[in-house]
Order: sequence, then structure tokens, then C-alpha cells
Amino acid sequence: MCGLVGVYNLEPDEPISLDIILAMLAQVSHRGPDESGVYLDGRIGLGHARLSIIDLAGGQQPISNEDGSRWIVYNGEIFNYPELQAMLLRRGHQFATQTDTEVVLHLYEELGPDCLQALNGQFAFAIWDGPANRLFLARDRVGIRPLFYTAVQNRLVFASEMKAIFAAPSVRAAIDPVALDQIFTYWSPRAPFTIFKDVYQVPPGHYMLVENGVPRIQPYWQLSFPEEAGCKERERPFVDYLAEFQDLLIDATRIRLRADVPVGAYLSGGLDSSTTTAVIRRYTTNHLATFSVAFDNPAYDESVYQQRMASFLGTDHAVTRIADADIGELFPEVIWHTETPILRTAPAPLYRLAALVREHGYKVVVTGEGADEFLAGYNIFKEAMVRRFWARQPDSELRPLLLNRLYPYIGNLSLSGGASLMAFFRRNLTDVTAPDYSHQVRWQNTARIKRFFAAEVTAVLPPLEPLSLPSGFGRWHPLHRAQYLEATIFLPQYLLSSQGDRMSMAHAVEGRYPFLDHRLIDFCNHLPPRLKLFGLQEKFLLKKLAQAWLPGDICRRTKQPYRAPIHRSFFFPAPPDYVRELLSPEKIKSVGLFRETAVSRLLQKIEHGLPISETDDMAVAGILSTQLVHHLFVENYRLRGNVPAQNHLKRCFGAAFASGGMYHV
Repeated sequence: MCGLVGVYNLEPDEPISLDIILAMLAQVSHRGPDESGVYLDGRIGLGHARLSIIDLAGGQQPISNEDGSRWIVYNGEIFNYPELQAMLLRRGHQFATQTDTEVVLHLYEELGPDCLQALNGQFAFAIWDGPANRLFLARDRVGIRPLFYTAVQNRLVFASEMKAIFAAPSVRAAIDPVALDQIFTYWSPRAPFTIFKDVYQVPPGHYMLVENGVPRIQPYWQLSFPEEAGCKERERPFVDYLAEFQDLLIDATRIRLRADVPVGAYLSGGLDSSTTTAVIRRYTTNHLATFSVAFDNPAYDESVYQQRMASFLGTDHAVTRIADADIGELFPEVIWHTETPILRTAPAPLYRLAALVREHGYKVVVTGEGADEFLAGYNIFKEAMVRRFWARQPDSELRPLLLNRLYPYIGNLSLSGGASLMAFFRRNLTDVTAPDYSHQVRWQNTARIKRFFAAEVTAVLPPLEPLSLPSGFGRWHPLHRAQYLEATIFLPQYLLSSQGDRMSMAHAVEGRYPFLDHRLIDFCNHLPPRLKLFGLQEKFLLKKLAQAWLPGDICRRTKQPYRAPIHRSFFFPAPPDYVRELLSPEKIKSVGLFRETAVSRLLQKIEHGLPISETDDMAVAGILSTQLVHHLFVENYRLRGNVPAQNHLKRCFGAAFASGGMYHV
């Protein structure tokens, strides 16, 4: 992985200056600490911070084609690049490197934007097409790698992270209340929006083409599922599904080991990472190092299962332990990297885990994200199924008791013992035709924290816009509708960003995700729903496959959602200074996003040891992280700029760009 930046004059104007590109590049230097490069040519400026993984000696970016007329800066990996390179060589293309980056550029020369259809990978890139006077930006199918942009003073400014965009002249950060409203409902902004006004993301599965000064965004891929009617007739024998799934998963894992540096693996102790790690052990000869995070707090700790798997597979295993208070100490740095408010503290331990990986000399890890979304591993899918079953007899006292099997830790759900919980899950119970039926309970519960919004914020908020759904959505199986919502909102905007790319790349560590291979996604999307969710057994097909590879107790484990403590991280044994400052009534009032009296009551509740609900915990994380975003990017951004890195680049590049050109350091 790497970091890219760029500025493009939408109309002919004075050339892009080196200082602008270097200032932006310094902000993403953590993503690519190995070397840097810049290309300038009149109205276009491109910069790149490299994390060298393939062709270590010859893969410096920006990279050009044979005659220097087209240039690329690229963040990601194309896992089928050897096969694509062989095809391009047969068609007469000449290569100066052995990188996947150069393969993308030549493939663009061959196919134009249609090149994206041939790529199997995780990527964000920018191609400057000099002969066509065209800029081409693209992002991978499911949004593993980030790409942001804004337009200011007739310039398009783009980068891997928003902090780099704020380094460009005339770009200032301001929190968008509409995006904040979305975060406090869906856990994240809805693409293309971000928490900052006028700063957008290229949505997953989309590209931007800028011609004649006009940016145009187009989709090239989207999730699809078969219509529910007729699915039964297309079913195959179970052994056929199992065999194809095994072949796809093994190949998806194998090709994600392509690298010129060692590849490690995260090992959470759950089914997904245990399975991908087992594939590496069984079907490759790679030396295998695994990495885990353990919690001092037993309510969140899975280390016994991590050690079980490490011992079973015989890996070189390393562990980082984290206490509740450690999360509070790490949180400001975590938010500097997420660049957005979050409603959970779960990214913080992963930030520490990535640091452990880097300390052991690794740049790449394989991990198991994606299995829960595409093989129905989350409780939200089972919850929706139970509620639909309950809705057929809404007065039943027995049917809702099935929820006890999903949430045994929330107590008795019987009418006599849990009336409030019964009411909670009964909300909109019979509204089964609603497109967001599966997620209504979660989103309504999250939205309760908006009671902390300042009156001035509430006054300017329009109603949430309806979800943009593909044609035919209503004809999909209910499970598939739920999977679509999870995979297009929660997965790219929170899981792969705040918990994924941002935490690993803060330490220049690249995560690779076999379950997010687009071939595997398509296969899973066309599985009969019962092979994903069999009764209340999640990831049915994966569990059947893993039985041959994993210990029985790992396969049979009830899924334990990955979580981290929230209020205990910030208030026990005592609040860190930044928490006291940012949540003080004076600071809450001056920022103007939340009601200081409501925040003060919440803090008093915590300090007096009163019971703290899940919603209260989300409020603590959401309010504090929003205050941090404002503090770091709106009020004090210039103080956080990586000035030493910027000055180093200036010294290295010197006067190399007096008349434009390209240079590496």
C-alpha cells in the first residue's frame, strides 16, 4: 500500500507548484515511508509515498508508459498482475518494471476505463493521460482503499487521505452536520459524503473521468443478487458448492501472498482468520507469522482461542496486550488517522496490533474481513430472520424468545422479565416490506444518541435521504437485501476504513482480504440463502469447509463480535487531560455541535458509577471523537502537519522541477 496525492487544474492556469504537492505528500508519508516521487506537467501534479512490496528496487512511482505520455500514481495491489502482464507483453507493451502498478497503466492504454473489469485487487489510483488531456481516478470494487477529492478555485485536489487535501491552498476543514447526522445513524457517512463539507470520496466500484475540465463519476461494478423467485430451480448438489467454494478460497488466499516481502496473518481466534491462516499453512510453503491482540479485560479477550490456533498451526505467534486505559491514551492518534467520528473504540486495539506487525519487520498481513458480510455471519442477519418469523404472529410470546439465542448476555426476553427489550425488538415489527427492515432496529437505536445534538445542529438537518438501492432490490431474498445494506454501508465506510486501512496504514502495514476477492463475493451472493444462514447457524458453508482444516472447538464456537471497552477507556482510573478539556462545558459550547448540559449529565452518570447502556457508550465515543475531529482538523490542523517530512522532501527534490518533470527520492 501507499499514499497518493494530486492537483489538476480544471481550466488552463498557472502550473501546479512543487510546494503544493510536497505539502500534501508529507501528510501521507506514514502510508509510504520507503520512498517518494513527484510528477509535474503544467496543469497536473502527482505525488506518491511508497510502501515497497513488489519490485523493491525498480517500482518507484510515479510510473510512465514507454514514451512518457501517460503517468500513474497508485495505492494498492493487483493480485492477478502476472497473468495480465503476460497478456500485455503478447500485445506488444514494453515494461520497465515488474510492478503491478505498471500493469494497470498499460492495461488502461489497452482498454481505457474498461481496464477495471480485468483487475482482481484492492486499489485506488490516478492516471494522467497526456495525449487525451484526461485524468482518470478509480477505486476498487468494495472500497478497501480510500480516495478523496474536492474542487476549489478551479482545481481538483485528490488524495488517499483527507489530511493531505487540507494541505492544499484554500482548502479548509469544516464539519458537515448532514454527514454527522448520517454517522450518528449508520455509523458512517454515506458515500460519496465525508464528515467534512465539500470533501467527497470516490465511491467503491466507481471511477472519475475528468475531460475538458468536467469531472464525471461512473459506476463500473455493484453488488448483485439473484431474484428470489426461481432460485430453488437453479440449486446444485451441496458437494458442488463446497468444492467450488474451496477452490475459490484457496486461490484467493494464494494470490494474496504474492509479494517480494514476507506476508504474515492476523489471528483473532475466530473462524474467518483461522480459516485463511489454515489455508496458508496447508496449501503454501510460506513461513507463517501470526499476530493477535489480547485484552486485559476478560469480557473482550479471545486470546485462549488465538493461542489454540497458533499452536495447532505451528505459527510464530506474537501478541500485543491492551488495557482499557490504553485505548483512551491511543484515541487521539486513532482519530487523526480515521479522520472521522466513530461510535466505537474498536479501531484502537487494531492500531496497536499494526504497530506490533511493523515492529516484527512485516509490511503485509492476510486477514479475514468480508466473511461475515458475504456469508451472513453477523447477528443482525439472524435477528432480522427471527423478527420476520415473529411478525407472522406478532402476539406470540414464544417466537421472540428465539432472540435469547442471539443475545444471551442481555437477559431474559420474556414478557415478564424483559418488557423494555421486547418493546425494543418489536419496533416496526410487521413492516416487513420496508427495504431497510433488517437494519431498522440498529439504526433507530444508534439514532437515539442524536438527542445530544445542539439545537442549532438539529435546526439545519433535513430528513435523512432515502437509501439509493439497485433496481430489483425488492425481488431479492430478505437475507440478500440485508447483506446488501451491510456490505455497502457498514463494510466500506467503517470496517474497511476506520478499522481497516486507516489503522494498518498508520504503521505502513498492508491488509489483504481473501474473502473480498470479487470472484468469491459473486459466488457467495449466488449461494442459496440456507447455505449461508442455516436456521440460526451462521456461515454454514464456511463451517462445513473449515471442519477439515480447524479444531472442532474453533469451528463450533459461537461468534463473538469484535468489540472494545468504551467509557471505561476514558474515565477509569481517571480521564486523560484531553478528555477533560474536549468534554468540558466550555469546549462543548464553543464547538457548537452538542448540548453541553446533556453531555455533562452523561459524564456525571459515568463518574457516579451508574449503569451505562450501549447507547450511552456510543454517545461517549461519538461525542468525544467528533470533538477530536474538530480539534485536530478544523481548529488545529496546521499544527499537525508533518513539517519535518515536508522539509525533508523539499531538500531532496530541490530544484529538480524548475521546468516540470519527475523525480524520486
